[in-house]
Formats: sequence, structure tokens, C-alpha cells
Amino acid sequence: MSENRQNQVGLALRNERRGEARKPTEGTAARVAKRAAESPAPTDKLMEEVVEGENLKRAWKRVKANKGSPGVDGMTVFALKDYLNEHWPAIREQLLMGKYQPQPVLRVEIEKPDGGMRKLGIPTVVDRFIQQAVMQVLQNRWDRTFSDSSYGFRPGRSAHQAVARAQQYIAEGFTYVVDLDLEKFFDRVNHDKLMGQIAKRVEDKRLLKLIRAFLNAGVMEGGLVSPSVEGTPQGGPLSPLLSNLVLDELDRELERRGHGFARYADDCNIYVRSERAGQRVMESISNFIVMELKLKVNSEKSAVAKPQERKFLGFSFTGGAKPKRRIAPKARQRFREKVREMTRRKKGDSMKQRVEELRQYLRGWRGYFGYCETPTVLQELDSWVRRRLRCCYWIQWKTGRRRYDALFRLGVSRELAANTAGSNRGPWYLSKSVALRQAMPNAYFDSIGLPRLAASR
Repeated sequence: MSENRQNQVGLALRNERRGEARKPTEGTAARVAKRAAESPAPTDKLMEEVVEGENLKRAWKRVKANKGSPGVDGMTVFALKDYLNEHWPAIREQLLMGKYQPQPVLRVEIEKPDGGMRKLGIPTVVDRFIQQAVMQVLQNRWDRTFSDSSYGFRPGRSAHQAVARAQQYIAEGFTYVVDLDLEKFFDRVNHDKLMGQIAKRVEDKRLLKLIRAFLNAGVMEGGLVSPSVEGTPQGGPLSPLLSNLVLDELDRELERRGHGFARYADDCNIYVRSERAGQRVMESISNFIVMELKLKVNSEKSAVAKPQERKFLGFSFTGGAKPKRRIAPKARQRFREKVREMTRRKKGDSMKQRVEELRQYLRGWRGYFGYCETPTVLQELDSWVRRRLRCCYWIQWKTGRRRYDALFRLGVSRELAANTAGSNRGPWYLSKSVALRQAMPNAYFDSIGLPRLAASR
């Protein structure tokens, strides 16, 4: 699209009009009351806010930045500008008249980190754009009413903050955790109950109708469209906000009972002072979730235990009076499996390609798990990654002659290079040999841009 045409799109959008259960403390009661009372008015003209120019510009930028796959119509994010430039006036009119009809979402499956498959529903890019615009308006009004102990999908909040809150409870003497796992949460949300919750906060019937239409748009899988009778498919911009609204009822109940907890999306940990208290809380809160929220607790994955025995958002904790954040064992295992997968010998993949893929993964992993307070674990993983790469290089060199030449070129003496190249030991054993460590010391991996997980000394 030419620069002039891009400006036309921007101008069009800009010119649119506009423990064991403790007794609730006084502060807790006041906070709950304040949240319950907040319902910014008016809410009967929200659709006009949705299609307001500045809101649409922010929505377009967000959808563009998120990229994402095409939906059922095959349209890419890059084609959205042209489409909106031609069709937005008609779409806007449909929204304001309460007649817009979303298309079905495209069903895709991705592998979960801990096994199994997660089902996603990918809306078309136009529907993602509209959902994003709706989400921005509603989030601006609703977020202030959500619990201080809720951290998922909220502006200015993060998983790290949720982990820090959990760590604080443990340090205060809440030595048992009620670890709740909601079974297929996003797939089981009751539409009627959810719409009832939304209707308490939104008077604009056009917006209520639009949200219901998104929920009921249907799912295309294998070329066939099936109806949506429950759930808020993961994959659309609106789904996280709606999930927080559903679980806000759980947050209010936990606050009413005076429990300390941390919740990130459907991961909820409640902290108590004894195992007996934890069992009581597990039973009563599970009943509340089933009876009131119409959701299901996964009894196999839920448990009452010491925090050191459970994981929360990929982290666990050490024991003692001053618990420290540590990387949960399963997270470390997944890290090793991922690195093995990326460095495994693949047809057509050069070492340069593998190192680049690994570089990107390590940066992201360090950005999240670098929050741990056990640096020795990071140092051990750093050492293991470098050894893994030395092994890969050794396999790539293949013949004794090429191995000798490579070692000598990288600064190893002729005698040591010859002895190592002629060894009948396996690649993994030789990856810790003196020759390979001399040829590829830590500084070598620094020079090719491989990030360290632990801070270098």
C-alpha cells in the first residue's frame, strides 16, 4: 500500500466520531466493597466508544504488532489496511446498528508445555481488530474493579508479580498451599452465566449482542463449522478479559472469606497455615467453583501441599524462614528438551541456523526465568548448553581430518588436536574434553552472541 493510502486509512479512523480462613479485615472488606461499587457510568453508549477514532487506531496498532495467523477467510494482518480502507464505513454502520455478525474461529492445536494439546480459536483479522477495540473500552472500565490478587492479562501486572505475592505469603508463615487447577477452563465457560455478568456492567444492548455473537460464532475444524455452546476460545483479544470477569467472582469469594491468594488467569494458589485448613479450603472452594461458577476442578492436578512441592507459573520455592524463588523441576526439564530439539541434527539446518534459533530462545527464557533466586541452577544450565553445542560441532565435523583442522584452527595444539580427533570416544564424552573446551571456551560462545542465563562474573 502506498504511503498516501496508509494515511487515508489513518485519517478515516481518526475522523470517526466518538491461611485457614481468617476473618476479613476492615481493609479487606473495604476493598471488596469499593470494587463492588465501582461501575463507571454511562454504559449505554459504549459502542460509540468502540468505534471512536483514537480507540480504533490503538486497536489496529495492537493487532498489527501481534501479527498472528489468518482466520477462516485466509486474510493476513498485512491485508487488513486495504480491507478496512474499503469496507470500514459499512462495518462501522453494522456495529452501531447492532447487526455485525462475526465469522467462525479457526480451530488450531498447539502442544502444552507439560504435555497434551491446547485448543485455540483464531478469529479472522477483522474480528480480531473489532475484539481488540471492544476489549480496550471494557478493560479501561473493568480493570480497576478487579482484585489486587489477580495478575493475569491486566495492564501493569505480570506473572512475576504473582510469584512475588505467593513468596510473600510463604514468608509470612502460610506454609501450605491449596493449588487449584481448573479443568479446561477456557473451554467450559458457561455463556449464559458470563453474559449475565457482563450485563451487570454493560447497558448497551448492541455491545451485549456483539459479545454474544463472538461467543456463538462457531468453530471451523477440518473444513466443517460446529456451533459454540460454551467456552471462550483462546486466541482472540477479548477472551482474556472475559476470563478475568468470570473468575472475578472467585476472587471476591476468596476475599470475603479472608484468604490470601494469588491468581494468574486460571492458575490460582491459596495460602493457609496448616494442611488441615488447606483440606477444608480445597473442599469448600471446589464446591463453590462447581456450583456457582459452573466450572470443574481437576482433582488429579489440584492438591494441598507444601509450596516447595508444587509449582506456580513455572516457579517453586525453597524452604526455610526466607523462601527463595527457584525454577520448578518441570520447567528445567522442558528447557533441556527444547534445547535438545533445537540442536538435534536436522537435514539442511546449519550450525549457524541452530545457534540463531537457540539464541532467540535463550533470551526469552532468561527474560522470564532469570527472575529466580538460585543462580547456581542457571550456571549449571549454561554449562550444559555450551557442552551440548560442543557436541553438535563435533558431530558436524564428521571426519578425523576435519576435526583435527577445526581444533587446530581454533587454537588447540597439534598434538592435542590429533589425539582428540583420533579418539574413539563418543561425541557427548568428548564434548567435555580439554581440546573442545580450549577450542570453544565460554568467550567463544559470547563472541557468537549466545546469551548466558546466569549473570557473567
